[in-house]
Amino acid sequence: MTDSDVPGDSVGPPTATALRQQVAALLLDRLEVIVNDTVALFPFSGPQQLDSDYCARLGRLVLQLLASAIHDGRIDSRTGFAVELLRTLRERTVSAERFFAFTYLIERTALDELALDDSVGATTEPWPLAAQLVRRASFDVLAAYADRTQQEPGDAAITDRLTTLYTRPVLETVLLKELERACRFGYPLALMMFDIDRLADINQDYGYGVGDRILERLGILVRTYFRELDWVARYREDAIVVVLPHTRARDAAELAERLRASVEERLGFRDHRNNRRVRVTVSVGLLTLQVEPGDPTDVDRVFTELEGVLERAKQAGRNTVQTVHVGPASYAVSDAARVLNCTPAAVRRLVASGELPAFRAGRQLRLDRAAVDAYRKPIAEGAG
Repeated sequence: MTDSDVPGDSVGPPTATALRQQVAALLLDRLEVIVNDTVALFPFSGPQQLDSDYCARLGRLVLQLLASAIHDGRIDSRTGFAVELLRTLRERTVSAERFFAFTYLIERTALDELALDDSVGATTEPWPLAAQLVRRASFDVLAAYADRTQQEPGDAAITDRLTTLYTRPVLETVLLKELERACRFGYPLALMMFDIDRLADINQDYGYGVGDRILERLGILVRTYFRELDWVARYREDAIVVVLPHTRARDAAELAERLRASVEERLGFRDHRNNRRVRVTVSVGLLTLQVEPGDPTDVDRVFTELEGVLERAKQAGRNTVQTVHVGPASYAVSDAARVLNCTPAAVRRLVASGELPAFRAGRQLRLDRAAVDAYRKPIAEGAG
């Protein structure tokens, strides 16, 4: 049954197709408000000189593409606004990193504006799906941009020529924004780093052409393996990183294991000298995160954790998956109370007396997790 086949109810929530049309219409109706709010928030300082009039023109194109992706479920990167978008970006030589940041800001402002609507806003039943439509559409806009750059010269900063995956600068920009979004909306995030086991030995024994061919085939495999909303990039010579938004730890672990097995099954080759099959395997490091509002969004720390867990996979014998979980850097008052085995009121008194550091994220008071754990330790030792 398709979206359009879903029976509707005149007094109930809209069908999926009707909701797409409604959300797209609302965004276009409020286009100027959303664009003006975005431009007001966008930092103009930086290596590229971008004035407010130019950013407003760029914002209109992005929002029109966003509405089109929501309404139609797709964007044709060969025509229309996608072509005009790339032409506009190249007027000022806007980098991929700067454009990605601008698009995420458009998405955030659009969600804030939609949240106030009486029919699909944050207090209504359709809101979770409406919000997801906007988030998914922003991925479609960025994907259309990347596709368009591959059809024209000058795409080296976006995609790696050998693997055709995204480059590391794009990865770093995407990861920063995904960390911020995970903090804001509280959804789980997972990252995977994997590389080819003993690639240096393969290059030495069979030639660099064979190693490059394996990397090329690996790029093809992983491009089709992950979801459209996932981000797959070449991190360094033989290492690939995947950013997996909205992915729970258990699902990410299953995906990592299936990927490991798929590579072992499909990427081996024949040694033409003796007709023996040569195995190709990968070691996989998996990092799962649960971040909360106010937690630091440190890309360097994430990459350090990923490299560490990948190294553990190699030390465990290669062709294996190793996992590490990073929890929130802060506690809500109720969580801190459970950890300290006291009442929320007692926690607030500790904050007021200065015994526990705290800060505010929006309306919510939060406490530094490490400080709470350190405060608990002498209590637990004394009780023992």
